[in-house]
Amino acid sequence: MLKEESVIKLKKAISISFTILCLFFILFLMECKIKPVKAEPKTWIVPDDCPTIQEAINNANSGDTVFVHKGTYYEHVVVNKSVSLIGEDRDSTIIDGNETENVITIRANSVSVKSFIVRKSGMYPYSGIRVEPSSGNVISHNKITDNYEGISLYYSSNNVISGNTISNNYYGISLYSSSNNVVSGNIIFSNNYDGIFLYSSSNNVVSRNFILRNNLDGISLYYSSSNVICGNTISNNYYGISLALLSNNNTIYRNNFNNTDQVWSDSTNVWNYSDEGNYWSDYIGQDLNGDGIGDDPYVIDENNLDNRPLMGIFSDFDVTLERETYHVTIISNSTISDFRFEIGTETGNKIIRFNATCEDDSVGFSRVTIPIELMKYPYIVLVDGREVIPTLLNVSDETNVCLYFTYFNKNYTIKIISSETLHLYYELLAKYFELEKYLYNLNETYYDLLNHYGILLGNYSMLLESFDAMNVSYQKHLSDYSEQIQNIRNLIYIFAATTAIFIIITVYLSKLAHAGITTKTKVIEEEK
Repeated sequence: MLKEESVIKLKKAISISFTILCLFFILFLMECKIKPVKAEPKTWIVPDDCPTIQEAINNANSGDTVFVHKGTYYEHVVVNKSVSLIGEDRDSTIIDGNETENVITIRANSVSVKSFIVRKSGMYPYSGIRVEPSSGNVISHNKITDNYEGISLYYSSNNVISGNTISNNYYGISLYSSSNNVVSGNIIFSNNYDGIFLYSSSNNVVSRNFILRNNLDGISLYYSSSNVICGNTISNNYYGISLALLSNNNTIYRNNFNNTDQVWSDSTNVWNYSDEGNYWSDYIGQDLNGDGIGDDPYVIDENNLDNRPLMGIFSDFDVTLERETYHVTIISNSTISDFRFEIGTETGNKIIRFNATCEDDSVGFSRVTIPIELMKYPYIVLVDGREVIPTLLNVSDETNVCLYFTYFNKNYTIKIISSETLHLYYELLAKYFELEKYLYNLNETYYDLLNHYGILLGNYSMLLESFDAMNVSYQKHLSDYSEQIQNIRNLIYIFAATTAIFIIITVYLSKLAHAGITTKTKVIEEEK
């Protein structure tokens, strides 16, 4: 019976312990936060994983990549997820709209479209690539051809359109009610009606594009203000740029204009910035002060003046060093080619090298602006190995240095060398001149002290003479004083002797007198 009770108690203890453990486990699970597993971005390959681009996009998640092999794909692609759409080769990966609708429509943020031929959209209002209200998209390194609008943005902001080649469209790139976008580094040429068209769009940057041989406008703005248009080559269009219907306060500078009619405008805009305006092929002014900038304004109309017209074509070159990209700009009346940036293997010097081809019987010039962070040491300019001394223009600041130099009618290889060795030499030379100046000042101080020493020595001699005279006078006074002392002593001796004699006589007389009185008294007494 006792054994059965013990077994029952043991079972109860085990049951209670198990229950307590289960409760602790449940509490532990309640306290733990179960983290969802985040799927790694996936690459969908067309046609390996999916036969069409659209099917791959439908299957993809945001953050995935759709990679498209070479071939021609007759599709109307709608991108409604944040994916990267990348072609294998932009010369042979083709999306063809078959002359209907938009070829690619972007309806999501942070989409990338790269390395495709995008062609044959429908006519108005369709596009090769159409971006509907969205932001953060990048459309780059594509060939856009034979569409109504090559690339169009509608009510979209903070997008980048760069490095595309765009031809044979009605509008090459068009922005409608879109702001804070960047259109940069595109080649927009050959039989577009307008190269770049902005309608009711503000605060966009249009830069470093080649806009060539378009039928009407290189760049056209309607109701568009506060845009920056800089560093573009706008050539062989009918109008270089049109600014119509309140397209005011746009900043337009460092562009190269060479067109049938450079500007059509009924608006007021700014045509120069940071001491540089635009190059105008029909400018006839002079540059008498030799800085690469025309002395007289280029007059567009009474409301529009380029006050700093460039005397040569503007070129902008990228230099990448230690993961930073710098811009080196050149304004030159020569043809600039084969631009390179190098670092000397032995010296560590930084070198800018380019070729400059002048026209016959002309003086060539180059105005080169270099970021100080890229090349901060003293500059040596070599024209075909011969050193020329450049003018350091006063537009140089803490960020950039601007060099101006000239050469004569032929082809040249130009090197601009930033020499650390020369920098150290100049530092040592500066320290040498500083020490020399310090030594000169010490020498001046020495001679000054020597002069003061002579004066002090003269004063000392005078003081010494005065001292000798005073010493003689002192000795004389001392002798007189000794003589006077001796006389005083003699007088004292005489006085003392006289006083003694006087006292002796007085005592003697007193005794005599006292003796006389005593005798007389005795006589009197005897008489009595």
